[in-house]
Amino acid sequence: MENGANGVGTGRRAEITVFSGGTAANSLVDVFNNVIRTRRCRLNYVIPISDNGGSSSELIRVLGGPSVGDIRSRLVRLIPENNAEMTALKALFEHRLAQDTDAARTEWLEIVEGRHLRWAYISSPKMELIRSVLNTVNVEIVKRNRESSRYNFSKASVGNMFLAGARIFSGSFESAIYLLSIICSIPPDINVLPAINSNFTHHISAVLDDSTSIAGQVAISHPSSPTALPDDAAPVTGAPSTTISAGGGATSSSSNFLSVEEAEDANLPGSLSVLRRPNIAFSKDEEEDLPARIKQIQYINPYGHEIRPAANTKVVEAIKSSTAVIYSIGSLYTSIIPSLILRGVGKAIEDTPTLRHKILILNSKLDRETGGKRDPMSAKDFVEAIASAVASTTGQGITKYNMRKYVSHLVYLEGEGTPFVDVAMLQGLGITCINVQGRLVQEKHKTELRYDEEALGRVLEGILSSQDLLM
Repeated sequence: MENGANGVGTGRRAEITVFSGGTAANSLVDVFNNVIRTRRCRLNYVIPISDNGGSSSELIRVLGGPSVGDIRSRLVRLIPENNAEMTALKALFEHRLAQDTDAARTEWLEIVEGRHLRWAYISSPKMELIRSVLNTVNVEIVKRNRESSRYNFSKASVGNMFLAGARIFSGSFESAIYLLSIICSIPPDINVLPAINSNFTHHISAVLDDSTSIAGQVAISHPSSPTALPDDAAPVTGAPSTTISAGGGATSSSSNFLSVEEAEDANLPGSLSVLRRPNIAFSKDEEEDLPARIKQIQYINPYGHEIRPAANTKVVEAIKSSTAVIYSIGSLYTSIIPSLILRGVGKAIEDTPTLRHKILILNSKLDRETGGKRDPMSAKDFVEAIASAVASTTGQGITKYNMRKYVSHLVYLEGEGTPFVDVAMLQGLGITCINVQGRLVQEKHKTELRYDEEALGRVLEGILSSQDLLM
């Protein structure tokens, strides 16, 4: 095992721990891979399990369990496409079923029965193993089929279905991740760690500056119209409740919302309706700004009361073995902070003496969570949000004198729509600010500014190679 510049002084290989969500940070996977290849160290991705949108929402509604979508997204992105079978496996696990409910159900059966074209180039032993796991989740869905609640296969992710089936079969979410990693030959020096190791669903809530609360990740970051249950299983009676009062009581607003109170699903009786509704279809574009800034993110039980779950012990161990943590790009309050407010994370970040660098890669644009156009957050606001989240579980407050203990380096882009960076002020707080070259990318009929991967890699390597210690 290595020590010295790449070691942690304990005879173990050095590690880098990245806090991220799923989709956004996938664009930086090659950057992180190159960094650990150069430094010959291990890489840990810490990913939350609190997303209640997309096809994960239907698995949560019918089968319960943690959200698997962001974990699946990162695992699939890490599959090495070095031969035809690996390419086919990646295509299978990132495949989504048809949008039409009946067509999706038919396509699902073709996959489970081995008749779908996605099985081409996948060896028979792997195909039969994957099919057996998919059939496990299929049997569970069929067992739970009721007139009042039927599973909606619309746009379901095959990779999500596999992880859910493997978790049910083994009784362990970590085992499900391990099985997918082995099947897809994901490099052994890269760990994808759920922030919470659990067989249960975990939800988050945002407390705003005006003291109102918003329950559920979808309602916080990209609210959607309610998705109808298949076959009109439940009656339309009430309205969506996207907010709960500071005391946890539900409030209601408009009309024509699908009631789920009579549906037979995996939720406890009396659970907040907003946490039970299907959220298969949603958009992250053109959202309305929040009425006030987010003050705090907290975990809540199904009834809306705050809880304080502990972090996955392997996440805490990963931090203690790391020489650097990286707060990656992505949704600040729903992808990054949910991992930081877990019990054990803050103490590990504060107390690990070998953790020399704490790097925030600033988002290239603002969104609904970060003030949007109404009240845009600055880079200093991002730093304070990260520092407050890390310190929240340790009883430590943050001041301008100790923020560097939580964020030592800020990496950022300059351009239209990027958060404002007051370099002089941040450097006065002891935070090193580094501007990185960007590139324009055309996506979904609009041009977006992105980090140039090579430039970002050089900057990260420069930071990690420096030996400055936190004061």
